[in-house]
Amino acid sequence: MKQFKTILFATALFLGATTLSTAQSKVAHIDSQALIGAMPETKAAQAEIEKLEKTYQVAIEEMIAEYQNKLKRYDAEAASQTDDENAKRMTEVETMQRSIREYQGQAQEDLQKKQFDLLKPITEKVKAAIVKVAKAQGFDYVLESTPNNGIVIMADGKDLIADVKKELGI
Repeated sequence: MKQFKTILFATALFLGATTLSTAQSKVAHIDSQALIGAMPETKAAQAEIEKLEKTYQVAIEEMIAEYQNKLKRYDAEAASQTDDENAKRMTEVETMQRSIREYQGQAQEDLQKKQFDLLKPITEKVKAAIVKVAKAQGFDYVLESTPNNGIVIMADGKDLIADVKKELGI
């Protein structure tokens, strides 16, 4: 009987401590991607990225048009050229094709770097605002609740997005 009381006391103590520690942790959630998307700085960054993307696209289209014109001309003139001349032309066309692929790859890398460079200060600003609001409201944890990210299955707690938007002046 004494062992039963000891076990019962230990269980009650454990449950009480668990409940107390759970009750002290405050958890909120936020969809930071929606917040970032709502910021005017993000819209300006996207416009700049789209402008750069169009510039690259026009250059690539010009290179492709030049390649196709040269290829057609060389095909039409192939019968009247020597084998050596045709081999030189084939090498030139292959070099142009390789150059176009390299330029496309470099353009893609440049776009990704530009996007990262433009969005990094925005995401840091958002993170700082989330931390400031969460601390001011006494939250211990803030979970990311972006749809389809697999981190938060149910978000029934406080959503900080309105408070953070207010902090950011959106």
